Amino acid sequence: MNWIRSSASLAATSLNSVVARENQLYRTQQWRGIRVMVFDGNVERALTVLQRKMQSSGMERLIKRAQTTHLKNSEKRVLAHKNLMHRVKSEDLARKLQGILQKKIR
Repeated sequence: MNWIRSSASLAATSLNSVVARENQLYRTQQWRGIRVMVFDGNVERALTVLQRKMQSSGMERLIKRAQTTHLKNSEKRVLAHKNLMHRVKSEDLARKLQGILQKKIR
């Protein structure tokens, strides 16, 4: 009985340490941000540099992808079905390509 209790507490502490590590990584990433220097009061140039940095880091895509409106359940079902169909088609295509490549190798 003590063995089960100790193994459960060990698993919980290891899980907590992983979660804490991920939270710490998120905090440092959040603090980092994107910084741009403004030279000679040229704000327009600094904005273009900021936009370029945001595009290259993928931040712009994350902001656009972030959902700001509520989705109805019917819309969620439609999107889930579309994602499922896309995944099935790509798996089918991958399976076909793998078969073709195996035939070529033989």
